[in-house]
Amino acid sequence: MKEVTGTLVSSYFVCKREVWFMAHELIPDQDNAFLEVGRAIEENFYSRESKGFDVGNLKIDLVREENEATLIGEIKKSSRYEKSEVMQLAFYLLKFKEEGVISKGEILIPKERKKIPVSLTEELENELNEAIEDIERIIIQDRPPQMEKIKFCTNCAYREFCFS
Repeated sequence: MKEVTGTLVSSYFVCKREVWFMAHELIPDQDNAFLEVGRAIEENFYSRESKGFDVGNLKIDLVREENEATLIGEIKKSSRYEKSEVMQLAFYLLKFKEEGVISKGEILIPKERKKIPVSLTEELENELNEAIEDIERIIIQDRPPQMEKIKFCTNCAYREFCFS
């Protein structure tokens, strides 16, 4: 079975069908303008920081030591997907916790000049563990979940898969 990643966790809180597509390696439209904007923001902001860390199956945007804890930062283009962004970062914090690393998180949204602190609370951890179980269930299905038209469909890079 495919391993649960931060990207799958993030997608889960937007669209469960997208989780299935990603887990089955169906690549979205890479020329999608919103994907391109996201890549540009990630590349061009926080240039003084060390960026782009692969830790096992985690792909983390920023990592730095701060007050005896590891700060994990995720750079995002907008706060439109705040719930999914928080859950993705919580997933990273959970993985670091499992390795005995004291960490805290911060979502960085440069275009909005916004920083959203994220701590792994017991409530957040429980919600995350439930989501991980559901993601694992979605991944092993033979077919993607039924399509649901939601507000995020308009700009989705998987739009062609769903609406064809």
